[in-house]
Amino acid sequence: MHHSGRFGARAKELLMGVPQSAAGPAGEAFLQWIDGRQVDAVSGARIEVACPSNGHVFASFPASGAEDVDRAVRSARHAFDEGPWGRMPAYERGRRLTALSRLVELHGDELAALESRDTGKPARQGRADVTATIRYYEFYGGAADKVHGDTIPFLDGYTALTLREPHGVVAGIIPWNYPLQILARVLGAALAMGNTLVIKPAEDASLTALRMAELALEADIPPGVVNVVTGYGREAGAALAGHPLVDYVTFTGSPATGTAIQKAAAGNNRGVTMELGGKSPQIVFADADLEAAIPVLVNAIIQNGGQTCSAGSRVLIERSVFDCVASELAERFSALVAGPHDADLDLGALINERQRSRVAAMVAAAEEAGTPVLARGSIAKGAPDGGYYFAPLLFGATDPRAEIAQEEVFGPVLTLFPFEDEAEAVRLANGTDYGLVAGIWTRDGARQHRLAKRVRAGQVFVNAYGAGGGVELPFGGFRRSGHGREKGLEALHDMSATKTVVFRHG
Repeated sequence: MHHSGRFGARAKELLMGVPQSAAGPAGEAFLQWIDGRQVDAVSGARIEVACPSNGHVFASFPASGAEDVDRAVRSARHAFDEGPWGRMPAYERGRRLTALSRLVELHGDELAALESRDTGKPARQGRADVTATIRYYEFYGGAADKVHGDTIPFLDGYTALTLREPHGVVAGIIPWNYPLQILARVLGAALAMGNTLVIKPAEDASLTALRMAELALEADIPPGVVNVVTGYGREAGAALAGHPLVDYVTFTGSPATGTAIQKAAAGNNRGVTMELGGKSPQIVFADADLEAAIPVLVNAIIQNGGQTCSAGSRVLIERSVFDCVASELAERFSALVAGPHDADLDLGALINERQRSRVAAMVAAAEEAGTPVLARGSIAKGAPDGGYYFAPLLFGATDPRAEIAQEEVFGPVLTLFPFEDEAEAVRLANGTDYGLVAGIWTRDGARQHRLAKRVRAGQVFVNAYGAGGGVELPFGGFRRSGHGREKGLEALHDMSATKTVVFRHG
């Protein structure tokens, strides 16, 4: 992987820490992409980009409003209705997606470094995100011509069949925790099925989405097929979700924002895919391979600073081994260190001061309620004072009804819960309003199958958790975690609609 391209040279300077005086008072001024062109917001308003590792502003991008969103949606509408993309053979769309995967690989170092600085995640996590992004475009490039309709037995003298057709214009509202990856799983599936898109990345992390819009053009994806509009959710996001020319909306983020987006889309009776977070349990039985489990339990909560929808934030431990597992986890948590993204430590900063304050408030409430703290990690010596750091924290036996046990913290905070038997383990695992991911650690094969069926979660891992990103694995939740599925071939069904065609031929 290496740096190149007209964006690449400047991005490299920014990532190496060029002083603001060399780049203007607010760093590099990025533009959004509409109809294959870089444009500013109509208002000229801009949003400053601060690096979470130090709080310093290093770039800015347009703060778009409803008029900018309307331009982008009309561009996507025209590209779908009049352009070549929707009529292009599926295998040719697949080739363009494969070309995009190669461009991501070619510019991988640049994208990884930009993602890391923009979000505060350690450099190695930025590189891992690029690797997953490449895989998404490879997977959907290969899958584009593999989605088929059916023929249906019907009345004598008739032939009935189904077609899978694109929705049309898809609105993708992307979060700040994994911008590259989540953009790839939306773009990959939507483009494979022949849709056009308007992407609204989070205002806290928009830079790699802007770069991907440029790379899409380089991959010979026609202008107007991929549009990226930057701005605040309450303005640009709301306008996009409720736009009458949008045919489908996909969103990853908080349940509260997801509800607002669904209401906006409902005004036009549009379909939605919602991935709205989780409070995911990992269940550890006494017969588990603890040597294999312990490092996975730790990584599942500290990855990306705990700012992961599928974070394993609750560990349920059979009482006979509770003290042993808690002690092992405490030892590891005590050694964890948070620091700047380029220091490549165990975890980086949280995304912004608002998120850090939110995590700190939830932790303080739990401590005041008497929840025991078993271990705290540390913040690296010399970490910039302006960074949004929060030291990893391990709570001991926690009241299952407490806020810290029920609500998504979205930070490096792990809670432990003892249980007596399978029945109690299942009650605890299913004891929140979420249902995204679960882990089960046991050598008992029958128990593995029983619990995999009884735990209410969209993904269940047995003696593993996360499994390398799982591009091929359908992903989504139950209850408050949302509905619809992303990733895998299942996402192609969400990004298309069934058309039934009936011929009467006698």
